Amino acid sequence: MENPILKPEIQEFINSQIGKDVKALALKRNPFPDGEWIEILNQISAKTKAQTKLPTWFNTANIIYPSKISVEQTSSEKTAEYKSRLVSGENLIDLTGGFGVDDFYFSKKIKKVFHCEIDGGLSKIVSHNFAAMQAGNITSIHGDSTQVVTDSTIQYDWIYIDPSRRNEVKGKVFMLKDCSPNVPGLLDLYFSKSGNILIKTAPLLDITAGISELRNIRRIHIVAMDNEVRELLWELSADYKGQIEICTVNLTRNGEQHFDFIPDNNWNAAIGFPQKYLYEPNSAIMKSGGFEAVAERFDLMKLHKHSHLYTSDDMKPFPGRIFEIIENIAYEKGAMNDKIKGRHCNISVRNFPETPEIIRKKWKIKDGGDTYCFFTTDADNRKIVLICAKITPQ
Repeated sequence: MENPILKPEIQEFINSQIGKDVKALALKRNPFPDGEWIEILNQISAKTKAQTKLPTWFNTANIIYPSKISVEQTSSEKTAEYKSRLVSGENLIDLTGGFGVDDFYFSKKIKKVFHCEIDGGLSKIVSHNFAAMQAGNITSIHGDSTQVVTDSTIQYDWIYIDPSRRNEVKGKVFMLKDCSPNVPGLLDLYFSKSGNILIKTAPLLDITAGISELRNIRRIHIVAMDNEVRELLWELSADYKGQIEICTVNLTRNGEQHFDFIPDNNWNAAIGFPQKYLYEPNSAIMKSGGFEAVAERFDLMKLHKHSHLYTSDDMKPFPGRIFEIIENIAYEKGAMNDKIKGRHCNISVRNFPETPEIIRKKWKIKDGGDTYCFFTTDADNRKIVLICAKITPQ
């Protein structure tokens, strides 16, 4: 690919400026007559962001970062690797190719990957990058995905789609039918070309709403990274008519937390008073709504019907944060003045009438330290504060 950005002297300059203030650089004169200064600055900015999110791209020579897609919009390598575990077979087509992070990881599990992208310039850049990364089993296709699939004579093992919200529906309730491509409206076409469909959506999508719009759902994966939900993955199989399995995963620096369950109205967690340990589910479980299921699976009691905090006298290998309860105090002036007022602590509020901001101001609490205070409601509807110490995973 002939691009002035790839000239050795420009690439050397870009690499020497990683982490620098791009706004300050923009005020300087462009030292390269052959290269557009704004494009060089874009490469510096994007490559700096890629250092942690896309280390494989960062560490590969002669990668071009497109100006139309920010690194923030792409999948991270961690979430892309997780997706790749869900697929297998001879071929896969990605109908919304983008920067191609997911496809690079799919190509490690699938013999032939097709990257379909409607933007011709982006398609060329990504094709160049795949060559630079020696991903020879990925073919780039420039075109409208619906037309590409309609015209294709290939029967794919998997179709992958990451629909985007159209600009005119921003602010409305997030529905798949309002996205591009309109996946619910195209399911018949997709299933005529593949028995398996994997859809990625933003966490903003309500799971119940997604279920109502789709069909043949085998699994829904809720993927969090460092306790922040990043994406929902919907596995659809043409012949599947059974119950939907919810698979939650939290990808952390210390490993992975998994919790899978099938939604069932018969889950019924016991309610109890605080015991030795306090358990707080990770964000993927919170998004899943599996509050009763996680309590029963780990034999925990909920502190209150409406509190998603759990307790036990035994230490459990729980998918979330674990705390040792040091003291349980009533939320009243005397106890608060004695134990908490004016001190350092980390505040969490669950099923409690006041916000952390109000609590901090009211009791002159300073943020930080090793103490964690949970302001919540117990089984007798009393307002309490659990003073805790966090247990670090081994």
